[in-house]
Amino acid sequence: MLELPPLSLYVHIPWCVKKCPYCDFNSHAAGGDLPEDAYVAALIKDLQNDAELAQGRKLVSIFFGGGTPSLFSAPAIETIINAAQQIIGIAEQAEITLEANPGTFEQNKFSGYKNGGVNRLSIGIQSFNDQHLKALGRIHSGTEAIRAVDTAKQAGFDNFNLDLMHGLPGQTPDQALADVEQAIALEPSHLSWYQLTIEPNTVFYSSPPRVPDEPQLEQIQALGLAALQAANFEQYEVSAFAKINRQAVHNINYWQFGDYLGIGAGAHGKITSTEKHAIIRTQKTRQPQDYLARQGNYRANTRTLSNEELPVEFLMNALRLNQGVPKPYFSQRTGLDFDYIAEAWCKLEQQGLTKTAKETLTTTTLGHQFLNTVLAAF
Repeated sequence: MLELPPLSLYVHIPWCVKKCPYCDFNSHAAGGDLPEDAYVAALIKDLQNDAELAQGRKLVSIFFGGGTPSLFSAPAIETIINAAQQIIGIAEQAEITLEANPGTFEQNKFSGYKNGGVNRLSIGIQSFNDQHLKALGRIHSGTEAIRAVDTAKQAGFDNFNLDLMHGLPGQTPDQALADVEQAIALEPSHLSWYQLTIEPNTVFYSSPPRVPDEPQLEQIQALGLAALQAANFEQYEVSAFAKINRQAVHNINYWQFGDYLGIGAGAHGKITSTEKHAIIRTQKTRQPQDYLARQGNYRANTRTLSNEELPVEFLMNALRLNQGVPKPYFSQRTGLDFDYIAEAWCKLEQQGLTKTAKETLTTTTLGHQFLNTVLAAF
């Protein structure tokens, strides 16, 4: 029985000071003055157009991603939050996250973001090692990264994530561990710790850097996991670690196959339609200049997922979570009876790759290591 899941909002702000060589996101070097006012007006119109998709639900989370959202002023971010409240409605205690970079230019805005309704920051540290930051094309130093966290705390943020990468060009296991230990010392509520991957359509893909080999990566992983565990960070997803009750509400809604509206250049959305008994994916016009030129018609693509696609779409998200998801979610959030995948799931259980414990669908430790093999069964 298809049911309406929780609803989130993703707001894409596509500009950065410069494009990092590893980045494959829809981000663009800012160049001259940002069209802040015009873009905020477009975002609000975009949200108004999508309002009917909320189907009476309030937002459980808002995430400002990019690009570098902290290039926008605090009043601009507050205007968008207020519009979301007026157009859709924001649930009490909703999580409102803004991605920020540690450059001095953005730090002065932290208090303004807090006063404007942002209650969680996600700070893109990546590394505290200046040599590695330079290799990644980052424009901040390790000292500025530490200062940014201190500034966030002074602004009143007690809930913040640090983005940290490992497997960096020229990085040794000891250096990777030093990054993790420095991050832990800054007392974040959440850490996103993930391996650098070389993606198509990036500078690194065209000119690959020399990164640690497999034995080194395994050592980095072991050292980092041990340090995080000792510091009482729970790994609740492949690359997400949190203090107790500090898991990312927005990301969990993604992984549990919840709904989200996506506004802004290139933003994606996923919506449940109980009326049509369907799961619908939306995508907005990708290029910022094209998005602004639309003046109201921002949707570039709308697609209904087929029954054949739904099991993988659901499981590729749900099985990233270490604790899995409640078994009833499969039917409630895909509209398919569990019998649709029961035979394949049973075979995977027999192979020791999945399990159903206390009405929860999850992988075994082995299955988590070979998640692509698990998904291929569907």
